[in-house]
Amino acid sequence: MFDSRHIRTFHEVVRTGSYSAAARSLGYTQPAITQQMKALERAVGTPLFLRAGRRMRLTEAGEALSRHAGAILGSMEAARQQMAALTRLRAGRVRVCAFPSAGATLVPEALARLAADHPGVRVELQESEPPESLDRVVRGECDITLAFTYPGLREQVPDELVEIPLLEDQLTVLLPTGHPMARRRAVRLAELADERWIAGCLRCRTNFLHECAELGFAPDIVFTTDDNLVVQSLVAEGLGIAMMPGLVLSFLVHRKVTGRALDPAARRQVSAYVLREHLRIPATALVLRELEAVAANRAGC
Repeated sequence: MFDSRHIRTFHEVVRTGSYSAAARSLGYTQPAITQQMKALERAVGTPLFLRAGRRMRLTEAGEALSRHAGAILGSMEAARQQMAALTRLRAGRVRVCAFPSAGATLVPEALARLAADHPGVRVELQESEPPESLDRVVRGECDITLAFTYPGLREQVPDELVEIPLLEDQLTVLLPTGHPMARRRAVRLAELADERWIAGCLRCRTNFLHECAELGFAPDIVFTTDDNLVVQSLVAEGLGIAMMPGLVLSFLVHRKVTGRALDPAARRQVSAYVLREHLRIPATALVLRELEAVAANRAGC
């Protein structure tokens, strides 16, 4: 294994033509240059220089190494500059996986903050619901995942992952604007036992069924879809009502739909998950900080 210092010194000896000139250029003593070249020759296993009177010339091995030395040093400098860019957050890539309502709310705000101060850090976006999104981090397919859990349905998080809590997301009921309960500020789930329902993703649907069972009724689920926009359209047409996360309200655009909080309040926990060792990667840690800041702002609203 070559010592990079020896390669740099060798390159300077070749460039300047002598040990003494290289010593002056590098700020070393001539004996130090001599010792480094002897060490390099031991590593190579053959002489690199021959003396012809007061002049030095390269051996065949020296000529071969000379042809590569510049490229080696150039690659090392390029690597040094890239590492510096990564650690100083002038560059970097972070793969973020999020469930749809987080991808439409928390993630864009965090990326806008990131782009303003660190435009060289690039983020790749993926979309997936938990628990699949958690498995993606473990498999190395993404660096950060945003996922949610419900209080009564806590699932085992893989041991490799660290959870960073972001916010509690209050659940709401989506109603057609003409629905009698749309005039209220909050609604009770038990009062909606006779309604037709539109259910969402598997984890949300499981929690919904659990909440209804706790109140002693089984909901009449007429449609199931993971698409929040489809849910809105179905509700708007009076085909059913839906229990939805509060994050959805920030991009609720259908004029025939309104959202009402549940009484008593029901919430889910939204968190970021990351492999423990990735917390030490500057770009990943930065994206996590931006997500935490956005979540804190929302929680304070």
